[in-house]
Amino acid sequence: MLENCILLSLFAKENLHRMSERQLNLYDRLINEPSNDWDIYYWATEAKSPPAELETDVMAMLREFTKNEKKEQRLRQPDLEYLFEPP
Repeated sequence: MLENCILLSLFAKENLHRMSERQLNLYDRLINEPSNDWDIYYWATEAKSPPAELETDVMAMLREFTKNEKKEQRLRQPDLEYLFEPP
């Protein structure tokens, strides 16, 4: 779904380069295990609680990012060039 594509891709751009291997594995699990994309959205926006096994520091990071306290415009996914730039 579009909302998750925008949210998760912007979160990835901002955070993946500084995550540990453990956190990367948790993020991979978070975005690939749920069978319903709406669940991820509800967990990120705190409309629902995730299952205990997904309640991790990565989920906390995603929730904090979702709050958008800097009031950034998040209207589209980032261009992929950032994947090829040195951190």
